[in-house]
Formats: sequence, structure tokens, C-alpha cells
Amino acid sequence: MQPYRSVLFVPAHKTSWFAKAIDAGPDAVCFDLEDSVPEHLKAGAREQVAEAVAAYSQSHPALGLFVRPNSLGTRLTGLDLEAAVVPGLTGVFAPKVDSALDVVRYDALLDHFEARAGVTGLEYIIPVETIHGIQNCEEIAAASERVGAMIGPTAEHADIAKAVGFEWTPEGLESMVHRTKILLATRAVDRHPLTALWERIHDLDGLRDFSIRSRRMGFRGQIVLHPSHVPVVNAVYTPDAEQIAFYRGLLETYEAAAARGDGAVMYGEVHVDKAHADKATEWLARVDTLASLNGGLPSA
Repeated sequence: MQPYRSVLFVPAHKTSWFAKAIDAGPDAVCFDLEDSVPEHLKAGAREQVAEAVAAYSQSHPALGLFVRPNSLGTRLTGLDLEAAVVPGLTGVFAPKVDSALDVVRYDALLDHFEARAGVTGLEYIIPVETIHGIQNCEEIAAASERVGAMIGPTAEHADIAKAVGFEWTPEGLESMVHRTKILLATRAVDRHPLTALWERIHDLDGLRDFSIRSRRMGFRGQIVLHPSHVPVVNAVYTPDAEQIAFYRGLLETYEAAAARGDGAVMYGEVHVDKAHADKATEWLARVDTLASLNGGLPSA
């Protein structure tokens, strides 16, 4: 999966919001057919998702396009995917996954609807929203090649708060244990680690602090609820110019030393060897990948 920094949610029946969401510059959007859509509007929303995916996959080819269907327990998942799996769709935001078996159930549905639509390569973003999901996160992460990302959640009012029973704080210490467990599960099988969720729409300073703390934990992107959050989140998860210059200089210094036959060298105050050079190489490649995403590299 691409290393999406920002995945912006949009209610699938709010078509007038689609363009504003795209214009905010997220790396990906997720059209929500689940909780944000009233029952009597779900059928129409399915068709609107299909139309939006067809249009935006052409106009914004670097934009990730996901759909969140209703969960397997509702018996609406098949109807949602039958309509939404069309050429241009990137993947499925798969809710309420409790175990590897649930991933297999999603796989069976997608195998069918991909074949019908002539689509291949759909991926999952899996939000860990339940106690069983937390307990089984390692097997969920490894259950299918379609699993591209998982979310280590902390939210004031979302499903995870009810499931765990924590009392939310901006600092997030109450969710540190389960978020770390999910983060390590993604790293073990090379999945993209995302986090969520900052629900206080107008508190951009709080959002920035939350995003920085999450990045320092090891997360590389997050779910966002409002277009105004996108530039903040993209900036936090993008290395700044000073960091880029540091790693480029480190790599150049090491390569020059290696050419002289030296396996280690000082770079400023830092002792540098092959491990440092390998990290710099990987780190700079990530910057190049971020530049190719829909959000691009934020302006300095």
C-alpha cells in the first residue's frame, strides 16, 4: 500500500462535499457507506460512490479511493461492494474485523466482485475497533495479502472508546498499549501503520500535537474527518527540508568514506556506519514516494 499520510472520510450520500474533500489535498479519501449514511439513503449512496470513483480516478490519478461498506454483521456488505467495486477503486476500509476469519470472508466477497467488475489488486485498510480485534491484531495483519494498512485507534467517542472503556485525553496515554500492539503487528508483516482519530474539528493545534506524538510512536499517517485537518496532517507526516538535507548529507558522507575503504566515519557529531546509510537510503526513498502522492510535498 502507498504510505498515505491523510485518509479523509466523506459521507457517501453528501455528494456536494466530495469536491471540497478532494480539493483539500488528501493522499486518499474514503467514501463512507456505514455509520454516516441513514438507512433510507444507503441504496442511493452506493451508486454515488461508484460514480465518484469513476470520475475521480480519472481526474486525480494519484488519489487513493476507498469505500467503507457496512460491516459483515449487517448483511449489507455484499450489496455495498457489488455497487462500489468498479475500475478506479483502490480498496476497502473494512470495519468491525474481529479475526483472521473475517478477513477471509472479505476476501471471498472481493474475489467475486473484482472478477465481475474486471478489477484487480484491491487492498484493505483495517480499523481495529473491537476488543477481539485488538487481541487478534497480529493474525489479522497477516491474514491476507490484501491487508495494506491497519489503524491503531484512539478517539473520544468512536467505537474503540466504548469497546475498551477508556476515558479519552488529548495526550492519549489511555490508548498507548493497544495502539503500540497494533503498530508492532503492522511492522512485523510490512503493513502501513495508521492511527486515528482527532474529533475536535476546530482545534488544529491539538490535532498537530496529536499527530506529532503519533508520528514519534511510529505511525506514518492517520484518518481525518475534516478538510481543514488535511494540510496539518500531511505536513506532520512529511519530513521537513532540514531533515532531508541531513540524511542526504549523511549518505553522501558515508558513500565517500566507503569509496576510500572506510566502514565508518563522523558526520558532524554523529558516528556513521552502514546501518546509518541504509536507514538514510530507505528514508530518502520514502520522501520520493510521498512526493508522488496526491497531497504531494507541503510547501516550505
